[in-house]
Amino acid sequence: MISMKAIRNVALAAAAAFSIAAPVAKAHAESPVFIGISVGIAPPALPVYQQPPLPGPGYLWVPGYWAWGDAGYYWVPGYWSQPPQVGLLWTPAWWGWEDGAYIWHAGYWGPHVGFYGGINYGFGYGGIGFAGGEWRGGGFFYNSAVVNVGGAHITNVYVNREVVVNNTIVNNNRVAFNGGNGGINRQPSPMEQQAMHENHVQPTAVQTQHEHFASQDRAQLASVNGGRPATAVAARPEAYRAVAQQHAQAMPISTQDRQAGQHFNPTTAHGNGANPAPANAQPRNANPAAPGREGGNFNRPANQPANTAREPQPAVQRPAPASRPAQENRPAPASRPAAPAASPRPAPASHPAPAPHPAAAPHPTEHGGEHEHR
Repeated sequence: MISMKAIRNVALAAAAAFSIAAPVAKAHAESPVFIGISVGIAPPALPVYQQPPLPGPGYLWVPGYWAWGDAGYYWVPGYWSQPPQVGLLWTPAWWGWEDGAYIWHAGYWGPHVGFYGGINYGFGYGGIGFAGGEWRGGGFFYNSAVVNVGGAHITNVYVNREVVVNNTIVNNNRVAFNGGNGGINRQPSPMEQQAMHENHVQPTAVQTQHEHFASQDRAQLASVNGGRPATAVAARPEAYRAVAQQHAQAMPISTQDRQAGQHFNPTTAHGNGANPAPANAQPRNANPAAPGREGGNFNRPANQPANTAREPQPAVQRPAPASRPAQENRPAPASRPAAPAASPRPAPASHPAPAPHPAAAPHPTEHGGEHEHR
């Protein structure tokens, strides 16, 4: 029997002989053999977005991800999906550095959430398992600590923040791959390994079509959007389909786009992967600490710094005019008042004698007091 290591090595060697990225046959513990992708360039950082409200009972969140096509990396919007069967959970797709290349691991449905590279996709997928909800009998209950229940009439709701904290991997740089240089350093746990050996159900036809439409949407190409996809999420795949078709008709992907996309490196280009601004805003990304909230909280801090940056500027300008008071000091040619001081001429007048009017003295003090108030 041929080992998985041997199959992987032969497949990767064959892929390297063709191009920077090519389909390869790769064996995985969670399935016998399937067609994957081997890429020589790391995927862009995960974009920041807010989860759309839950459309109704029974839907599970499928986080967005960077997929690879003939035009390079493109973003597949996250969406709400109904599982093919009651009791199934979604294990997200992920990229992993293995034997000198980034290997694609497709997502799947199963009774338990398996290993997905330790990637913190947020909204319950903090890198370990799924904290966004659970099946209880024939109904799915949602953890509103990380899921946007929204205005839907959902009665199966609970709050469990502890499970979120215990299953979150901090990923302040929003890395989208496991292993390699700068990737998430995590291996499958015993429970995840067990889940990988369970019976799995492949993505539904709707899910497959959703990914296909994203691949035809030029606005989703990393080489075009610099790591910031035009559509990061969709309430449901059907909602995005019309948008993708409109984009494809208005601006189809060209040969130049495909050539550029095949060699686009997000780590060296001016894109999401090299963007310090969002990374700094991620302390909320403690985004990782509470993935479900991270989308919303991240945007707030991102906006706040911008506002505060503007506020101080006007504030500085206002005090600046304070220099005008300095000009008032120029009138300090108050030397003129000094001239009146020469009024000592009337000094000969024994006016000081009238000074005995001690009663008059209070008047000046009152004026002085008024000036002080001013």
